[in-house]
Amino acid sequence: MLESGRGNVEFSLKKSMRLALSFIAIVSAAFMPAALANTSTTDPVDAQPAKPLYQMLPGEVGRYLAWEHAHEHDVRRRIAAIARKNIGQPYRLNLLGEFPYQVHDTLPMFSLDHSDCTVFVEHTYAMALSKSWDEFFWMLQRIRYRDGIIGVATRNHYTELDWNVANSWLVTDVSAQLVGPDGPSYPMTVDRATFLKTRHHTEADIPVETSRQAYVPKARAVALAGQLREGDYVNVVSLLGDGKTMVTHVGLVVLGPDGERHFLHSSDPAVREETFASFIARTEAREERNRQTGKKGSTLLGFKFLRLNDNIVVPPMAPQPRPS
Repeated sequence: MLESGRGNVEFSLKKSMRLALSFIAIVSAAFMPAALANTSTTDPVDAQPAKPLYQMLPGEVGRYLAWEHAHEHDVRRRIAAIARKNIGQPYRLNLLGEFPYQVHDTLPMFSLDHSDCTVFVEHTYAMALSKSWDEFFWMLQRIRYRDGIIGVATRNHYTELDWNVANSWLVTDVSAQLVGPDGPSYPMTVDRATFLKTRHHTEADIPVETSRQAYVPKARAVALAGQLREGDYVNVVSLLGDGKTMVTHVGLVVLGPDGERHFLHSSDPAVREETFASFIARTEAREERNRQTGKKGSTLLGFKFLRLNDNIVVPPMAPQPRPS
């Protein structure tokens, strides 16, 4: 987004946030225990909390975010600090839904004590862009849903064609730029209407979408990782057992003590930080075990890398439509 439009966007953002906060308060109170809802989010802290993020209550998270923003003004370093504050967070797949706003399942709209790979990235980005619990919860929904409109049909389900596109204000795909014009790519077809009907019992009239996605092959990933920056977004590209290729895992880039690019991500059993070479070696070892035992599984092909935008201007949420 052009810098010249920033003033108008920020004014719209503030207006949108005021309208959204009353809705957020209702949603949060409906499923948050009273002990958590009554925890103050405004009391200042004098030092960084010793406990990890995944052991904090919402009020503690809000105070920590205020402290982090006051002490680290660079958003990239703030992303790394917040992500590392969750190292050791237990992994659990399929954590979030729309409950209680929608009741197709009972999964909540945030999770502090556990994460999967997408939940970890979304929560980290949302926290790095927020100074309080209320702002974090608003930002999380802005990232999780297309235009911030809460609903299973508008959730960013597919990484390549939903998440990456809807959050282009936050990150930009640089995979083709890194690998060059002769780099590999894969076709992708997304049938959201069938997915929503079979997975979430939700009817939606959405046309099938096709695309071709560039990626960095794993053989070149370690060498090209030196061009990545802290806070960049990592998509792991895999070949599935059914022959389809797609993103199967995500995480973040952080800098090691010597400047080496590390991969920080949520994976069974817990959030971890490792080099890209280590991640590739572990994945290939798992693939070999699967082959020896005859177990079907995915095969690592490479990575898509998305650059964290230099000028992040958060768009306002679209108006939440009245449910039919």
